[in-house]
Amino acid sequence: MTTKKRIILVLLSVVLLSLGWLGVSGITLFVALIPLLIISEHYSDSTRDFWRMCGWGALTFVLWHAATVWWVWNATPIGPIAAALFGTFWNLVALMAYHYTSKRAHRALAYTLLVALWITTESLYNSAEVLTFPWLLLGHGFSSDIWAVQWYEHTGIFGGTLWVLASNVAIFEILRTKTKSAKVRAALIVLLPMLASIALYFSYTPSERVCEVSVVQPNIPCYDDEREARGVRNTIREVRELNDDVPATSQFVIMPESALSYIEGYGTLDEQRAASYADMLKAMFADNMQSAKLITGASTVRYYGTTPVTETARKTARGEYYDLYNSALAIDASGRIEDIYHKGKLVIGVEAVPFRELFSLFEIDLGGISGQLGWGKEYTLFENNGVKVGPSICYEGIYGEYFAGFAREGADFVALISNDGWWGNTPGHKRLYDFARLRAIECRRSIARSANTGISGFISPRGEDLAPRLGWDERGVLTAAVELRSEQTIYTRYGDWIARIASYVSILGVMYYVAYRVRRRNHLVD
Repeated sequence: MTTKKRIILVLLSVVLLSLGWLGVSGITLFVALIPLLIISEHYSDSTRDFWRMCGWGALTFVLWHAATVWWVWNATPIGPIAAALFGTFWNLVALMAYHYTSKRAHRALAYTLLVALWITTESLYNSAEVLTFPWLLLGHGFSSDIWAVQWYEHTGIFGGTLWVLASNVAIFEILRTKTKSAKVRAALIVLLPMLASIALYFSYTPSERVCEVSVVQPNIPCYDDEREARGVRNTIREVRELNDDVPATSQFVIMPESALSYIEGYGTLDEQRAASYADMLKAMFADNMQSAKLITGASTVRYYGTTPVTETARKTARGEYYDLYNSALAIDASGRIEDIYHKGKLVIGVEAVPFRELFSLFEIDLGGISGQLGWGKEYTLFENNGVKVGPSICYEGIYGEYFAGFAREGADFVALISNDGWWGNTPGHKRLYDFARLRAIECRRSIARSANTGISGFISPRGEDLAPRLGWDERGVLTAAVELRSEQTIYTRYGDWIARIASYVSILGVMYYVAYRVRRRNHLVD
């Protein structure tokens, strides 16, 4: 195979991989890895060919990242570079394990390692505390195809990853063997999950329990220089003007992440002095909101005295330790802060800084506080008139198992607050909204999403939009009757069980390969 043909195959793979993250469709993922498998097929088992294959694989995955997460550059240039490096490394682990094994053992074992190791490395990247950016997990590629993945309520997105990998292997076998059995097998693998999803979609029975919820989109620029250039301020009066549009029947009014940081006079709230903010917070309530609970994002601080209680605690010039948090507050009409939830999944390089002394150079301000923030360790549910809501914050919406924790703790619906303006008008904020549709399916929970600059709206437990959305650079209030559910899906109960099984299969697969090579060296197998 010529170099020109390999370049064409690489570019084809990049296009097929990327479409699901560009708002087109994830269906192309069923054949997206086949060009790489074809390249591997034309290389030998030599060390030189191993590294050549590694180079083509690395080029493919780097270009895939460049095509789909370039928008992170708007916030920090190091972001997409780090994402490409770490993501490519994990992708190569599975691909190169397949290439190496396919030349030295049974092809079935090579396929097994490709599937199991890919899912395992995705899981490791997804569950890491700091070095994590699971944007390109293959199961996320179906965020525009909710009709095809209703069974995520059983498997989560790793079921989608398994579907993609199994389809690529099955279709590649058609090209390799051209047998009728391979065609039948591939058709079943691709089509049966779709048919099951369609059946689940149309058999879904909505709950009769509903709750009226309003989401507010203030549309304030994230960065200080942008606010100064546009002459935009966010005052209590402006917030009240928006809240005047909230119906008196709304039980919850939801404002976006870091909302209080944009209101003059608020800044960072001291948790130990929460009662002192009552008068200011009360002023945010319109006359028609007296029976509503206000959920809003805020920057908060907790002081510890002279003892560093947590690993993330910072030190003041006076020797006093404290933690800064990205938080969600539940506020009643009297201005009392009833509950506080601290964000548990922090944005790498912005809220969670790996190798802090080195990467502190790349800290940026996303409209609130930045640098190494404190980690939220517990789920907190907000309640009004017997309705419980999980207050998820921004980045947490791409972590399926973590997000499911709100439903597991008893949330009837989830309020997802975000601040998407720092990405600019790019695919970033659009995909973040679409990923929330997958979270809704996994947990079968409605989601009320309030974003500072868009997209705000409502998502049903089937992953559908419930009402007109507020898009990029729009300002306003939306209200909808949100469906409430209390039952737990299989995914809610057991989380990423497919990933855990894949990790065991990976270990067994590697052990089998080692045993096979030992037996072959001793002429015990062909």
